[in-house]
Amino acid sequence: MMHPCPSCRARLRATGQYLCPSCWSSLPTATRRALRRRDGAALARLRDLHGQLDRGVPLTEITVTGADGG
Repeated sequence: MMHPCPSCRARLRATGQYLCPSCWSSLPTATRRALRRRDGAALARLRDLHGQLDRGVPLTEITVTGADGG
């Protein structure tokens, strides 16, 4: 199933993906790495991502808790 990208709203993303491929590739590498981790803080990082998208933070400037790897 496809869903609108929460960032650009113009492209579609597959179920289980946070953003469309174009928007995902615009995120900083450390942010993408943090969002890929599946641990107890994964949901908090996803909420952080969506909060920043809602506030209009540019994709290239988005950082999430734990984006530094720790």
